[in-house]
Amino acid sequence: MKEQLQAAFYWLNVWTWIRATLLVVTSREVAGKENIPRKGALIFTCNHFSVGDPPLLIGIFPRRIVWMAKQELFDAPVFGKLYNMGGFIPVRRFEGDLRAIRRSQDVLRRGHVLGMFPEGTRSGGKLGPGEPGTALIALRSGAPVLPVAIWGTEHVKLPRDLFRRTKAHVRFGESYRLPNPGRITREAIAAGTDEIMHRIAELLPAEYRGEYLDTSAPPATAEVRT
Repeated sequence: MKEQLQAAFYWLNVWTWIRATLLVVTSREVAGKENIPRKGALIFTCNHFSVGDPPLLIGIFPRRIVWMAKQELFDAPVFGKLYNMGGFIPVRRFEGDLRAIRRSQDVLRRGHVLGMFPEGTRSGGKLGPGEPGTALIALRSGAPVLPVAIWGTEHVKLPRDLFRRTKAHVRFGESYRLPNPGRITREAIAAGTDEIMHRIAELLPAEYRGEYLDTSAPPATAEVRT
C-alpha cells in the first residue's frame, strides 16, 4: 500500500507543477528516448551539474524514477517529508551506507527504475570522478544501466531561474550491463565505476567531460525538441 501511495504522489507532482514549470521556464532538446527500456529493473545514471537536473529529468522520463538522494535533503523541515512521500531513498554519502544499498536493490528486484548521480554531488559543469556506489549496486543486482547526459543546466540556480528560460539538452544512451566478475572486488568496482563514467562522458560534448575528456565523441542521433 505504501508503495502505491508513493507512486501516486510521484505522478501527481509530475503531471502538475513539474511539467507545467518545465513548459514555462525551459526549452529542451532530447535525443535517444528510443533507448529507454519500457519495463524491468533499470539503473538510471546521469551527470549532475545543477539543482535543476532532477526535476527536468523527472519531467521528461516516461517511467517513475526512485532516486537515491543525500540524507541532508530528508533532514530539511517540510521538504524532507516530500522526499519520503515520493519514495526517494536517503543515502549517507561517501561512507558506504549499507541500508541505502539494500533498499536500492529491493527497488530493482521489484522491476523499478533506480536513479543515481554517480558523482555523488553536483559537479558544476565538468564531469567529476565517479563514486563506487553505483557500480557496486550494478554488480550486486546485475541490473542494466542506462547512461544519460544533461547539459545547459550548469548555470541554473533556484529560485532565481524560475523566472528565466533555460535551454537544456538531454541525451539517452543505450543500456548495458557491467561484466559479471564472479566475485565483487575493489578492482571490479573500480573498473565498473570507470565504465559507468565513460558511458556518460560519451554522451556529453567534449567541453563538459572533465576528467573523462579522452572519451570518444558521441554518436549522431536525431533530436526531439520539446
